[in-house]
Amino acid sequence: MALTPSTMVELGRPLPAFSLPDARGTRFDSADLADAPVLVAFICNHCPYVKHIATVFSALARELTEQGLAVVAINSNDWTRHPDDAPDKMRAEILARDYVFPYLADESQEVARAFEAACTPDFFLYDKSHRLVWRGQFDDSRPGNEIPVTGKDLRDAARAVLAGRTPDGEQHPSIGCNIKWRV
Repeated sequence: MALTPSTMVELGRPLPAFSLPDARGTRFDSADLADAPVLVAFICNHCPYVKHIATVFSALARELTEQGLAVVAINSNDWTRHPDDAPDKMRAEILARDYVFPYLADESQEVARAFEAACTPDFFLYDKSHRLVWRGQFDDSRPGNEIPVTGKDLRDAARAVLAGRTPDGEQHPSIGCNIKWRV
């Protein structure tokens, strides 16, 4: 497991357009996200950093979705080398974690490259004009550091965006497993 920080791309960037299949093969298009603030989360099934936050992330995503935030998760790992991240395992993860958001498969990895995603988890939050206003960590908790998982950083940023404000404060990079790129 390579410990990798998110790239902390420049704020103000537009949401990259994408069209990907979900874990069942149904196409999801970013054009369907019009007029809503959007959270794009790069996650996978096998990463211990994603597993560490998954239950709280699922609950937070449900809460924020009910408040009007569009949430989409993308798995860009090479599942030929990491079969636990294959679409059939994604379907099982959706059920196990009770995900209410589309969990998409980026087999070509082109979408991850467009976002400059680097790790799992990696979060990108866009305002309703689909401009990047926040990116970074879920919270300060990491596997083994004994800090409770709360989602504070993401929750605070999302609440600001839902209120029509720019998120306050310093933005800290997410830390996790590197995206498993095809070779």
